[in-house]
Amino acid sequence: MSSQVSPATKPLPASSSPGSRGVFRAFVAAPEFGPFVLLILEVIVFTVRTPAFLSPGNIGNLLAFTPELGMITLGMTLLMTSGEFDLSVGSVFGFAPVVMWTLYNTHTTSLEAGFLIALVVAAIIGFANGWFVTRLRIPSFLVTLGMLLVVRGTALYITDGFPQRTWTTKSALTKIIVGEISLGDLRIYASLLWFILFAVISGYVLTETKAGNWIQASGGNPEAARARGVRVAPTKMTLFILTAVISAYAGITSSIRVSAANPNSGTSYELEVIAMVVIGGTALTGGRGTIIGTVLGVLILRTMRNGIVLIGVPGLAYNIFIGAIILGMMALHSGLERRHRSGT
Repeated sequence: MSSQVSPATKPLPASSSPGSRGVFRAFVAAPEFGPFVLLILEVIVFTVRTPAFLSPGNIGNLLAFTPELGMITLGMTLLMTSGEFDLSVGSVFGFAPVVMWTLYNTHTTSLEAGFLIALVVAAIIGFANGWFVTRLRIPSFLVTLGMLLVVRGTALYITDGFPQRTWTTKSALTKIIVGEISLGDLRIYASLLWFILFAVISGYVLTETKAGNWIQASGGNPEAARARGVRVAPTKMTLFILTAVISAYAGITSSIRVSAANPNSGTSYELEVIAMVVIGGTALTGGRGTIIGTVLGVLILRTMRNGIVLIGVPGLAYNIFIGAIILGMMALHSGLERRHRSGT
């Protein structure tokens, strides 16, 4: 008998097997696929235009700013997945360090106590947002827009509109939050490690826990979720508080890094944060969120801001690029989702 395998029984190459094609299609249809490709293209384009883009000094500068906005996006991703928005995150970002450093500079409390009080105040702001939305059933867009004005106005009133003076402190707290770490010629801050830790925890909660299922169900179909026993209102309340607290922590991180508490800090951050989350693949209508996509969205916009300045494009053109990226990514997400649903 011949030992040869007939053409009809030859195994298909691994790359053309149905299983491999299914994995590839799933990868392409994933909401993170578009942001991943865009980030790679950005890195290639900016590296070709200027080799200094990948220098240790420039990477260090890029990573220094990334965690601060990135932390806010994590809370916003969870909140948007539940079907809500928070437009007050930028004002909380600027207000929390004003509270902390006012208490410390006036010798009212220690730095550590001021830090905790600032976070508690942020939690109260988040609770108020959640209460108006879940109890009074006012749209989160309107509630948090009003809170934005209240919080920003309070910060300006406390400081008379001027940034607080710089300070010196030997507290270990500042080193824990924003300590410098040198890896050869690359200098990074501890805030980057905190951002990575927060991202891992958020991703695990959203995809691997009962709480994550509740978050997605609350945004996908709240009425059906309630009928199945999901505690929609407490879930959203918790997320409003979490988003406010992590925004406050991000603002304190920024204030330590730049040695100033500016009441105007974080202005328009709410729009940039929402853009990062949407670019990453989280649905505006709720029900679907991705922490990995959000991290990619953060890196895309921070890389874009860094790269266009480095190659000589005026920084004022940054908003043009943001708008173009948002429109392009929304079209891509929509197309991929239609193809995924049709099975093609």
